[in-house]
Amino acid sequence: MINRKFMAKVAGVSAAATVAVGLFSTGAANADTFVALPGGHITKVLSDGTVVDISLVGESALISPSMGATPVHRNSWVSGSAQVTVSDGGSGKIYPGYTVGCQVNISGGSVSGDGSGSVDPEGAGSGGVGAGGELSLGPGQSSSFYILDKEFADDYGSEAHGKSNKFSDGSGSVTWADTTIGLSGCAGYAQARAFVSVEVETDNVISWVTLWGQPFSLG
Repeated sequence: MINRKFMAKVAGVSAAATVAVGLFSTGAANADTFVALPGGHITKVLSDGTVVDISLVGESALISPSMGATPVHRNSWVSGSAQVTVSDGGSGKIYPGYTVGCQVNISGGSVSGDGSGSVDPEGAGSGGVGAGGELSLGPGQSSSFYILDKEFADDYGSEAHGKSNKFSDGSGSVTWADTTIGLSGCAGYAQARAFVSVEVETDNVISWVTLWGQPFSLG
């Protein structure tokens, strides 16, 4: 299933550069709080000389009071757009997602603090990478999830699910709006952080490049 008002698209783009700076808090606990986030940008040269450029733009979060009226519940809606260009008309897949942590530093460890890093598509974060933003975490735990859950028929006609958008001819994008992050079980400080992982395929290499957004408080 796709989260509330989720929207994804693949289109040619011109890369925009936005440097990730600052750390944001949720503000008042008794009203929805809008947080404008700085997004991010990374350029990486692969071993065969292919240049990969990833931007995270228009990023924001709307932090809401506890849906369960207790300190262990958090709820937010996140939006943003991932824009990718690959030199020489390369192709690939875009995997947008979020890492969520409860009383844990998600600026380090498997989440690279310099904004470049990498994501193991099967195991980023202590809880692995899944689909869907309804999480239950205790103190010291983190988990990552992909925001896409695209239904399609596999080669045998059965229902299958994809966590990425494919692109070709050197460029593509994914845009999401009001994707839910629901967190329960965390009695302490909680944070979330966007990531955009891109699997790039050229005639010579298959490589992963990941851009990390700025961590933001869930309260």
